[in-house]
Amino acid sequence: MTGLTVVRLSLKEAVRRRLLLAGIVLSVAFVVLFWLGFSSLYGRAAGQQDRLMVVFAGGIMTVLGLYVVQFLGGFASLFLSVGAVSSEIDSGTLHAVLARPLSRASWLLQRWLAFAVTVAIYTVVMGGALLLIARGVAGYQAVDPLRALGLLVLEVLVLLSLGLLGSTLWSTLANGAVVFSLFGLAWLAGIIEFAGDTVGNTAMRNMGIAVSLLVPSDALWRGASYYLQSPAFLSASAGSGGIPFAASAPPSPALIAWSLGYVAVLLSLAAARFTRRDL
Repeated sequence: MTGLTVVRLSLKEAVRRRLLLAGIVLSVAFVVLFWLGFSSLYGRAAGQQDRLMVVFAGGIMTVLGLYVVQFLGGFASLFLSVGAVSSEIDSGTLHAVLARPLSRASWLLQRWLAFAVTVAIYTVVMGGALLLIARGVAGYQAVDPLRALGLLVLEVLVLLSLGLLGSTLWSTLANGAVVFSLFGLAWLAGIIEFAGDTVGNTAMRNMGIAVSLLVPSDALWRGASYYLQSPAFLSASAGSGGIPFAASAPPSPALIAWSLGYVAVLLSLAAARFTRRDL
């Protein structure tokens, strides 16, 4: 088994999973509901001929829609990765696969690549669909859609790598409990950091930043959310103190560099652990 055979087989496995197929069906339903809801609510706001309300309606609905997309992408990443190694060990599949001239590290990285392609395509398609709907219905133009989608993809890769490392350490059930808890903790830290900024509490802000360094998923979402907003919405929301689930400033280069390094370190640790693990 050489080349990218594991990538191809893992892609087929991901596509064939019933849970993933059910997620795709639900995602399509979500896009349709977003289109119907966006059209209805934006039409009502536009009918009142209040420009500020129209700006808020378009901006909030778009950002909220993408907020859901980043959760869906995160859940997909974790569902694919929590049993990526442990379930293969439990089923005995790895004994047959690794008997061929294929190193454990190569098998692991190819498996990660297959799942990374899957969740990246899902995130880009879902995010792009919602942005196209917002633009078609309301003429909504985000600050930089490509950067936003790139940061969303980086977020799901962070979660995918975290789940993969956990899969080399624990059972599928234990890993699922750990990584989903960390995902939720990162979200809570983002809210705490926003609250700390709002009330001027340095301790709360530092607490949120510390957790964001541990799991930078929510920090990446907030970076993406800046580019998802329109210039008019950014100006309007800044005057009201911002919104708790989006950022009013672009992400720092340090955050992006940290996140890329984070993925590389997690993959290195996962490969090192898997190489030494007793099958």
